Formats: sequence, structure tokens, C-alpha cells
Amino acid sequence: MRRRIAGVLGVLLAVGLATAPAAALAEPRQAVPAPAPAGDLRADLDAILADPRLADADVGVLVSDARTGAVRYARGADTALLPASNQKINTSTAALSLLGPGYRFRTSVLAAKVNGSTITGNLYLKGTGDPTMRAAEYDALAARVAARGVTRVTGDLVADDTWFDAVRTPAHWDPTDLQYAYAGPISALTVSPNDAYDAGSVKVSVTPGARGEPVGVALTPPTDAVKVDNRAVTGPAGSASTLSVERANGSDTIVVRGSYPEGGTRYETLRTVPEPTLYAADVFRDALADHGVTVDGTVRRGATPARAVRLADRVSMPLSQLTTPFLKLSNNVIAEILVKSIGRKARGKGTWEAGLPVIERYVRSLGVPAGRLEMADGSGLSRLNRSAPRDITTVLRRVQTRTWYPAWYRALPVAGDPDPLVGGTLASRMRGTPAAGNVHAKTGTLTGVTALSGYVREPSGRRLVFSVMFNGYAGGAPKDIEDKIAVRLAGGSVRSVMVQADHGADIRLECSWTGSC
Repeated sequence: MRRRIAGVLGVLLAVGLATAPAAALAEPRQAVPAPAPAGDLRADLDAILADPRLADADVGVLVSDARTGAVRYARGADTALLPASNQKINTSTAALSLLGPGYRFRTSVLAAKVNGSTITGNLYLKGTGDPTMRAAEYDALAARVAARGVTRVTGDLVADDTWFDAVRTPAHWDPTDLQYAYAGPISALTVSPNDAYDAGSVKVSVTPGARGEPVGVALTPPTDAVKVDNRAVTGPAGSASTLSVERANGSDTIVVRGSYPEGGTRYETLRTVPEPTLYAADVFRDALADHGVTVDGTVRRGATPARAVRLADRVSMPLSQLTTPFLKLSNNVIAEILVKSIGRKARGKGTWEAGLPVIERYVRSLGVPAGRLEMADGSGLSRLNRSAPRDITTVLRRVQTRTWYPAWYRALPVAGDPDPLVGGTLASRMRGTPAAGNVHAKTGTLTGVTALSGYVREPSGRRLVFSVMFNGYAGGAPKDIEDKIAVRLAGGSVRSVMVQADHGADIRLECSWTGSC
């Protein structure tokens, strides 16, 4: 699935996102057929929510008319609950409003002094948080430096990440998450190992050798920013894999243990790199060497002098375009980068402490009361976040008038569409139902938490907004209950939605893309 994402993403971003007029997505002005009797919907949703898995859960549901705000169904709608990745609805709309849909990240290469083919002193790599910088982008920057005739740097390669602070992850994130790509470290200078922009992580590939011999382990992109301690061996063909790939918190070593069967296919996984700034600089230094530019000194962090000479720049795609992989794949690192970017623009500080209050103020300006909103991060990974279904639907309704809304709406996952950059985290859900291709919504998943909020058109053509949040349910995430509600809103019968298949496999696929999905 990752390989498919990479290929489709490259095509999508090369073509770009066409911006349809807001009217194309807005509720039509002409007379709209009257909705079905409210009592029918209430009875049907009550029946769906009578599932015994929710007996002791905190349940919050609100369904309302997207144009008028008239409530069609409510249960626990004002209860502040853990939203998981529904938090990204607040973060993404705030970013488009406060940074602007045309906002781009810039990565620059600068020098204090250039004498012909020699940079006398240090070479500086300065970032502003671009999560789309992959090895190829650093290679292109190095090629531009070499094209100026530079062959030698007498000083150090200085990695300037001062656009943001040096706090990599919130203190309240679960420490057991921190080695995984969905909880990647945040820096103004970073590297993504793939086209899904899992910034701050490296791909670890394991291949079997001959029976009894060590397995092969490779990093993509190649880097010295992390070490590999390979303790794994190749087991008999057809034997069970006991492979583990782990990086302990505070360690710069990825330890590979266990046995992997002879003849097995390549195993790939992602692990975070503890110091993303030096990771970026290391990848850039290798790229310089590949283009014939030698750095005499070391790689270190530092600030760029005010009068440094600019040698090369790379600017990212606009935010309106980046919103697609951000929301479709529920990328937590992009969310946190946007929080710090908002803080930098609004308050001159690239910190969570600066950015989060600005986002909260924006959300309150849409009509959300302060008492129910708590934002501890931008992604929804923190368990200190709180939001209520009524407030999520308020945001969904109010943003429909914004100029950037068409691009944002298209960036939401679409139920049942197998294309990962259309269906996103809903690609495998609600297929073959009236909700498929109809529901545009943001998913949310943490242990004991599931949520689904977005838009659906009922058979009359009238658009509804809805938010469903379950906290503290029994057993695994009841995604099927969310789906039953969405299918019913799309016009499915009670009978059809009550026999939907179990979604356990889909949940595993969804959350393998990124945590807090």
C-alpha cells in the first residue's frame, strides 16, 4: 500500500489540485426537497447506537443540516471527548485560514563567503519545517550548489533549525509511541523517507541471507544519523518470522533481533530518527559529496549569519496541495509542523506554546465555546485534547464559505474509494453502500477512542454535517457502528446498515498508515 501511495502521490502533486468554485460544493439556493421525517432518523440511529459495545462508553453524536444548522439528531453532542485525529479538522482549517492556502515552506543553502570554487568558512542549510524534503530534494539543492562551481567548503556544514524551537515531541505524548513514524520528531529541518511525507523517520529494510547467516539491513535514505545493531539471523525457509526492529527512547541505535526465513520477501518498516536536524544535514552532506563538493569540517547545528550569501533555495508545494496527503493519510507530523508554523507567523515563535492558542482562538471565532475546547497538540495524538461533536460540526458548517474550502473538502477521505489519495483512511470502508463516494470525513483512532466527522448527502440532495465520537467502548474500535450511521445518513435502510461486515481488517490497514488516524 505504501508503494501505491508513493506512485499516486507523485502523479497527483505533479498535476496539482484544480480549484473548483465554492458554489460547486455549496448547498444549492433553489428549493430543496423536505428531509425524511426526523422521527425515522432518530429511531434508526438510536437502534444503531444500542450496540452493547457502547453500553459503558461515552457516546457523542450530532447530525445537522449543513446550510441551516438545524439539528437532525443529537446524543451527548455537548460532551467534551477525546477527538483523536478529528483534531486535524481544527488544525487544517486554521492553517489554511491563518497561513493561507498559498503558504510554502522554504529550504535554503547559504554561505558566509564564496571565493571562486571555495566556500571559505561554513556552509549553512536553513529550514522552515518543510515535511516534503526527501533525499531527492536535498540532492537537487546540492546539484545547484555544485552548478555554481563550488567544489570545497573549508568550514563546517551548519544545520539551521532555528525557525522552530528544539522541542521535538510534546511531553504528554505516550513515550511508547516515539519510535514510530506516526509520532515523528518535529524540526524546522527534516527528511521524509517516502512520498507519504513521514518526516523525521528512516525506512529500515530487512532481507534474508543464507540459512544461519545474518540478515541484511539497509536504511533509506542512507544515513549515519542512526546506527544499526543487527542481531537477527536467517531461519529455515518457511519458518515463522520472529523479527523485531526497535529503537529505544533516547537511543540513536536501531536494534534488529530475531529470525527471518530464508527466501522471504523484503521486510520494510519505518523508525524515527531522534535528531531530525542532523539527519537532514547528513543526507545533504552525502548529496554534496555525490556532486563533487567536499566539506572539510563537521556537521553541527547552529544559526545562519544575517549577511550570508544565498546559493540555492527549494520551495514546497502550496499548503492547499499539501493538505491532501496531510488529511487523506492523517499525517501527524505535518499537523505539528503546521502548529509551529502558525506560532512562528502569528507570534514570532515556532513552538507549540505559541501556535496552539492561536488555533484555539481561530476555532472560537467560528462559534465554538472555549470551555469545551482543549488543544494539547495539532494531530490528536495527545490524550489531553478535548472537543465536542457539536463543536466539530460547527467548524464543518462555518468553513464552507471560505475561499479555500473546495480544496480542503477534496482533501478529506472519501468513503469506499480504493485510491489511497482519494479514499485515504476511508478507502476500505462503506464500499458497496450509499455512503461510498458520498461521505467525505475525517477519521480518528486511539486506543479506546474512535471518531468520524464530515459531510454526507442524503437522497434528497441535501447536505448534512455529522460528528460521531466514542470513548471508552468495550473491545476493539467499533468502526462498523460509525459506518452504519454514515450509511443511514446517506440513505441506506436500517436493515442494510445493520448487516455491514466487520471492519477489523480495514482498521488495521487504516492505522498502519499513521497513528491517531
